[in-house]
Amino acid sequence: MPTVAVLNMAGKEVEKIELAEGVFGIEPNVSVMNDMVKAYLANQRQGTQSALTRSEVSGGGRKPWRQKGTGRARQGSTRAPQWTHGGIVFAPKPRDYTVTLNKKVKRLAMKSALSSKVQDNEMIVVDSIATDGYKTKKIAEMLKALGSEKKALIVLSEVDAQVIASAANIPGVKTAQVNTLNVYDILNADKFIVVKDAVSKIEEVYA
Repeated sequence: MPTVAVLNMAGKEVEKIELAEGVFGIEPNVSVMNDMVKAYLANQRQGTQSALTRSEVSGGGRKPWRQKGTGRARQGSTRAPQWTHGGIVFAPKPRDYTVTLNKKVKRLAMKSALSSKVQDNEMIVVDSIATDGYKTKKIAEMLKALGSEKKALIVLSEVDAQVIASAANIPGVKTAQVNTLNVYDILNADKFIVVKDAVSKIEEVYA
């Protein structure tokens, strides 16, 4: 059963806790995590791009010159792709990029991502996070004390408007709650910072 130290906002250890083996201690499945990340990124695409083909642009109904005898290349329309103001070849059209994965795959991917952060010593458990107002400086000082000065994901047990707003101005820092966690954000973060209360909630959800 994996064990991690619980730190305070100053970076000092206050206790140790044991993590659930079935959630934070499994062998990470790289293939499943890869599928989940690709699905997540695909689902972020709006798919609203659109351009006009030669049949949709206006004009070009008349043949610009006769077929033979002019010395020029034969042309059937001034709206063919090689003409200025012509249509687009294989023009992109609105489409749905949604990729669906079944629940078991999603759960395995999440457990694999969580376990990989523990194995790589990139998971930091904090006893609590309090800013006493909207203070970005307080969050920045905490991150520095925790040795997380690059990309970080802060997971809260519940919505805390002050913490979320205070962290929003720091480049590379994202906040999330247990119910908004996703595999991509976990793997994309250099440090996975979790409030102690959120750890038990994660274990409840994915046990």
